[in-house]
Amino acid sequence: MQELLPDGLSLVAFWTILFGSFIGSFITAAFGIGGGALLLAIMASVMPPAALIPVHGVVQLGSNIGRLGMLLRSVFWPALPWFTVGSILGAALGGVVVVELPPQWVQIGIGLFVIYTILARAPRWFSQWPAVTGFISSFLTMFFGATGLFVASFTKSHQLPRHDHVATHAALMTVQHGLKVMVFGFLGFTFGAWLPVITALIVVGLIGTFSGKLVLNRITDARFGLALDAILLLISLRLIWSGVTAL
Repeated sequence: MQELLPDGLSLVAFWTILFGSFIGSFITAAFGIGGGALLLAIMASVMPPAALIPVHGVVQLGSNIGRLGMLLRSVFWPALPWFTVGSILGAALGGVVVVELPPQWVQIGIGLFVIYTILARAPRWFSQWPAVTGFISSFLTMFFGATGLFVASFTKSHQLPRHDHVATHAALMTVQHGLKVMVFGFLGFTFGAWLPVITALIVVGLIGTFSGKLVLNRITDARFGLALDAILLLISLRLIWSGVTAL
């Protein structure tokens, strides 16, 4: 089996990220957020840095497409058109920017903003200007990898029922990760060497998504909202801590 893996990825590392794909997809399907950041952290500890963001983007694209397909009827479609326009501009700009943004300041900024949207009412432009959200998150995802937290706060600002929240977030992230994968392809990243790994991660992620949906069906909207706020808060605090310690 080792011969199917790309250079720089051991068999132990493969099984580690495979487990991470299942758990990450399960968490996101059940509670709306958290799985992508968890998977990114696991992948970052065992994968070659140059392949981290592109491969994570493809895996997340597959996971979000699967979640979108399972909850398609619950998508809040008005959020998508202008978010897509902003995302196209943000991904394009992110792909041509030569100087990378300092990741520690990105982490601190996103973390503080999300905490603000949890503890106070999200700013009016956040729900009314989806193009701005799409632009900012898609630009940052080219450097930072996992900006689903930012997009989840945008989705949360619409105050949707739990199925609608998870479905809409999946649709928005499908757009964002799809654009990111396209840009990395144009920039010359060779996904072919990673195809067996990517396929395995997506398949296992779909199993995790189906399992997480069973949990989503059983909890109430009120409990979902509490769980979503708790997960957003914990991830935000972790982002801020990581950013501060890296300064």
